Amino acid sequence: MAALKIGQSAPRFSLKDKDGYTHTLDQPKAEYTVLYFYPKDDTPGCTLEAKEFSQCIEKFAARNVRVVGVSGGDEKTKAKFCKKYSLKVPLVSDTDFKVAKSYGAYGTKQFMGRTFQGIFRKTFLVDKAGKIAHIFDTVKPEGHAQEVLAAIEALSKNGVAKATAAKATKATSKKTAAKKASGKTAIAKRGAKAKPVRKATSVKTVRKSSSTRGAKRVVKKNK
Repeated sequence: MAALKIGQSAPRFSLKDKDGYTHTLDQPKAEYTVLYFYPKDDTPGCTLEAKEFSQCIEKFAARNVRVVGVSGGDEKTKAKFCKKYSLKVPLVSDTDFKVAKSYGAYGTKQFMGRTFQGIFRKTFLVDKAGKIAHIFDTVKPEGHAQEVLAAIEALSKNGVAKATAAKATKATSKKTAAKKASGKTAIAKRGAKAKPVRKATSVKTVRKSSSTRGAKRVVKKNK
């Protein structure tokens, strides 16, 4: 399967946790869903990663972000793992690795000269629209929870900045439109107040007046 990319729709899933509760991508609705894939329950790296996510679970909740850990195993292995380390992060069982495969988080691995099939340590950040917002391809267990929190903060700031810019652009457009409308109104008013042009006296009328005055002068002389 081709690797997932940012902006793509995240594959849907329906997996159960240690208590038999079914987790899906759409429930509950959150700003972001952190879907982290880990190789196996109760192994050193996976334990460190799960403990750090558990320690930061309230910080994620405060940002309306939920965290779900995915690996193989069943409800019993998840229950034992969570109880042993008092984990607060929900862990779900992908027993047939179908979900891991759909996210490109399952394949050929090598460890100590041995080749085998297994889950890769990868994390996906999915937004509330169900789109992939960020992908962590190379994950180190230590400090990963903080790394994800930092990415969420950056995405949130970027979203606010875009919204602010869009709002400013809209306001500027409104001002420009209002200014143009005001200018047109002013021109119309000036046109209405303009004085009417006087009618020019015709040449005919001027000549007629001159002729009349000349005739009066002639009559006076004859008297």
